Amino acid sequence: MSKNLVIVESPAKAKTIAKYLGKDFEVKSSFGHIRDLPKKGMSVDIANNFTPIYEVSSDKKKVVAELRQAAKTAETVWLASDSDREGESIAWHLSEALHLSPQKTKRIVFHEITKPAIEAAVKSPRTIDIDLVDAQQARRVLDRIVGYELSPVLWKKVRPKLSAGRVQSVAVRLIVEREREIENFAAVVTFKLTAEFKLADGTLLKAECPTKFKTEDQARAFLETLIKSTFSIKDIQKSPGVRSPSAPFTTSTLQQEASRRLGYSPKQTMMLAQRLYENGLITYMRTDSLNLSSIAIGAMANFIKQEYGPSYHHLRTYTTKTAGAQEAHEAIRPTDVTKSSAGADAQQKKLYELIWRRAVASQMSQAKLEKTTITIATSESPEIFEAKGEIIIFQGFLKVYGTSSKAGDEAILPEVTQGEALHLQTALAEQTFSRAPARYTEATLVRQLEEMGIGRPSTYAPTISTVQDRGYVEKADVEGGEREVVRLKLAKKQIQREQTKETPAPDRNKLVPTDTGKVVTDFLAKHFADIVDYDFTKEVEADFDDISSGKKQWQKMLGEFYGPFHKKVLASEEVSRAEAVQARELGADPKTGKPVSARYGRFGPMVQIGVAEDDEKPRFASIPQGKKVETITLDEALTLFKLPRSLGQDEQGIAIEANIGRFGPYVKLGSEYISIKGHDPYTIKLPEAKELITEHRKKKAASEIKVFEKEGIKVLVGRFGPYITDGKKNAKIPKDIKPLDLTLAKCQELLASSINRPRRGRRIVKR
Repeated sequence: MSKNLVIVESPAKAKTIAKYLGKDFEVKSSFGHIRDLPKKGMSVDIANNFTPIYEVSSDKKKVVAELRQAAKTAETVWLASDSDREGESIAWHLSEALHLSPQKTKRIVFHEITKPAIEAAVKSPRTIDIDLVDAQQARRVLDRIVGYELSPVLWKKVRPKLSAGRVQSVAVRLIVEREREIENFAAVVTFKLTAEFKLADGTLLKAECPTKFKTEDQARAFLETLIKSTFSIKDIQKSPGVRSPSAPFTTSTLQQEASRRLGYSPKQTMMLAQRLYENGLITYMRTDSLNLSSIAIGAMANFIKQEYGPSYHHLRTYTTKTAGAQEAHEAIRPTDVTKSSAGADAQQKKLYELIWRRAVASQMSQAKLEKTTITIATSESPEIFEAKGEIIIFQGFLKVYGTSSKAGDEAILPEVTQGEALHLQTALAEQTFSRAPARYTEATLVRQLEEMGIGRPSTYAPTISTVQDRGYVEKADVEGGEREVVRLKLAKKQIQREQTKETPAPDRNKLVPTDTGKVVTDFLAKHFADIVDYDFTKEVEADFDDISSGKKQWQKMLGEFYGPFHKKVLASEEVSRAEAVQARELGADPKTGKPVSARYGRFGPMVQIGVAEDDEKPRFASIPQGKKVETITLDEALTLFKLPRSLGQDEQGIAIEANIGRFGPYVKLGSEYISIKGHDPYTIKLPEAKELITEHRKKKAASEIKVFEKEGIKVLVGRFGPYITDGKKNAKIPKDIKPLDLTLAKCQELLASSINRPRRGRRIVKR
């Protein structure tokens, strides 16, 4: 057994570190956290000063036993988990669970997995920083208290199986508020004027009038002045310009740029960055620091001068503006600047190259530009046209980082002289619409959370995944509504009017709140304002920073939060369910006189005739997509109660009816339910329904190899081939048995020996 035992979080990290340490060191992995709060129950002793009750998870007991045995025989145990709060927490839990003595335990940290960094860390070990551990405990306990006290309130008042989280609820609020801004947005309509002029040598010059005209009449009047006008170059302005490189990546800027340039989600970016870090290719990827070490700056300077020349190098240092940023960390950079490409697969290579380019570019010269503005005068109007262009004189950092815009290539202007006459070829006045605020993408939400001081680098990706997993937000393509556009075109001294319909480009991969997300956000904003208050959430992060620096005691901080919060939980018992789910009275049913209301139900938005206190049970109908609880009218609601709609009978006299259910429109024939997705249940006719039923039965028959109807056992063709089912349990068919040869007894035998695995559903994320 080695004299030294080094424990890290992941096998990949262990493998890389083992290469740099000698034979006296054995490197083992804890495979992440070994202890945590149990999944079930609060597991926080609130009465006993918020004491957390930790346990070794069942899947880690073997790992703990192996590490404990290895630690007993080692002279020194080195805890080498990551350098952030979570890494410090892992080290502390290892110390506690393995019963390590302080005398033989050393804590080491490094921000890159390279031989010099690890050797330096071994030479300067420290003890576990209990302040960092307490900050992580405070976050974990606070989030557990919020989740376990607030979620049952949502179960009672909104619907079962909902959950609330401190940072997640604020993220959902941002998305809900942005969606409502868009819904309430009224576009401002103006007319934009563009023109194309011909120079004496036949070259065309495109220009735009900086004035926007409010009405069609104003735009037409200006076009009419152009018919009588002459045109000339009034002014030529050339000015030097520069473009500076961005700072090297932090966690959030890496997530944003990887989304913009590579199309990676924050979660995907962090998984790939983790692999690059563990393999020693980049520095630690969870950081909010812009700092670069003097060694890294020197290495980049040498590389840039040798590769591109001295004129391309410019020494820069960056200051981190984020409150609580850890300046001891570095920004994300390659560990070896001479490697411009690295990674185990194509995705890792793309991300590595992005990190490499950004870091190298941060130490390069500005790009030098020449900006040109040509002003064109019209003889019959004070209005002007402008043509703008930009030429790159010296690439500087753009030689490495490039640009995502092609504007620099497209905006090269022709040579002209002041006073030169121009001939108008065409002019176009086009109706334009101001744009609503943009929906969040995963990347822009990360930027917003960071700017508001909500969450920290390690929380962004899991937060965004969690709100989608919980069904509060979905990533979707949102289609724009069709609208009419007017264009006035002037050509050959004639103005032609064209009116067409256009559909704005859809919003791709945007975060859109679900009905559940809206209801939960409104409920929390009204009754638990602190939980979704932006400033409060920011202040909590500041409290965690104070705890990590030893300025605040973590249990005292929790006590200050818990008293007022718990009172609000108790007070929420008085809130009626109707108020919580935003029941909206629409009027009275003309047939029965009973009230008609719209609200959010267990399976989504719905309308209701009557109340629970009536002698007769209330009637319910789902609100279809395209209509909302907030805007549906009484007439629209009453139309929904025309379902189920009787269509007639089949040849055996069994009734056929159309309806809408939880999973969309369907027709029912006896006990059969057949989806009619894409068909309108309010207008579908009997012949069409019969065709869909026949088609459904053909598909069903094709999937049935054998049926033992009396026993309820079937041999079916599934997605992964033939299998046996009794409706509750499935069984695989051995390769040496032909499905058609199966007997009832053999099917029963295979079902009996099959493991009853739970059905897969939505992934549940720990609170």
